Amino acid sequence: MHVPDGFIDAPTSAVTGVIAASALAVSLRGARRELDEKTAPLAGLVAAFIFAVQMLNFPVAAGTSGHLLGGALAAILVGPYTGVLCVSVVLLMQGVLFADGGLTALGVNITDMALVTTVVSYAVFRGLLAVLPRGRRSVTAASFVAALVSVPAAACAFTLIYAVGGTTDVSIGKVATAMIGVHVLIGIGEAVITALTVGAVIAVRPDLVHGARGLRQRLRLRVDGELVDAPAVPVSPAAAPTSRRKVWVTGLVASLVLAGFVSFYASASPDGLEKVAHDKGIDTRAKEHASAGSPLADYGVKDVSDARLSGGLAGVIGVGVTVVAGSAVFWAVRRRRGTDVSPVSHGL
Repeated sequence: MHVPDGFIDAPTSAVTGVIAASALAVSLRGARRELDEKTAPLAGLVAAFIFAVQMLNFPVAAGTSGHLLGGALAAILVGPYTGVLCVSVVLLMQGVLFADGGLTALGVNITDMALVTTVVSYAVFRGLLAVLPRGRRSVTAASFVAALVSVPAAACAFTLIYAVGGTTDVSIGKVATAMIGVHVLIGIGEAVITALTVGAVIAVRPDLVHGARGLRQRLRLRVDGELVDAPAVPVSPAAAPTSRRKVWVTGLVASLVLAGFVSFYASASPDGLEKVAHDKGIDTRAKEHASAGSPLADYGVKDVSDARLSGGLAGVIGVGVTVVAGSAVFWAVRRRRGTDVSPVSHGL
């Protein structure tokens, strides 16, 4: 659903740019409360993983494909504020380095793909957890539904933005019907990927999943006819960091394999927005990307003739750049949180 330059007029793009900037400012402040020594490294990895999986277009209908948006996955794993930042980092890397998603449309894409998907999915996720039994299966099930809903929600948001500032005279009803219809199907793929990933992380380190916090109930024992909390079991100081490193390394290796190898077998069909834009004539107003001359444009390395090698190298570079950029942002936010905790802030 990467919107290129030219689909949305300049005034509307400017307004969405303001909305996106405001959302990022709020998210930077909110992420200080979400990020700690365990989740800061994970957040950079989540951004890289989303970048990698977005390269894996899967077929959803005749001549149409879809790919992960990632808002639900990021929000559930590292928190909604950090999730907005994760997807925004991915969109920035894709726009600047890979000519994917217009630069003047960056505000549109952040608003649609980062803000809307994260807010909608996390609201649905929390609503479901409030009524489902407390447990890991409930987190996985709620992740599935939240991700499923987030994709057509983003399609609705794009339709609304297009209704305000679209540059072609295409019926809004036709755009809405086509966009929502195909993105409901894409949402199924999003839901499967999100639920599998969240379930995999919960299986090995449930404490690293933001959406699973607070679900563990303290064991209670009956003593002299009364229920009392059982004493907490101490955790080895060396065990947790080692396990976190294993999770991080495993996630990074998986991202590199997906982007560097598996992506070659992704569907070559246009994604949902590209297909709708072509069928409805919206793409007639698309402009050449400002980064079209990038050595990594269109997810290939310039001057590398072998398609498999070119795409694989581009994917590996993209994962590397995204994990470095994302980790730098989240460590900076984490350090800022530390400086905010001062004697003055505690009233001492």
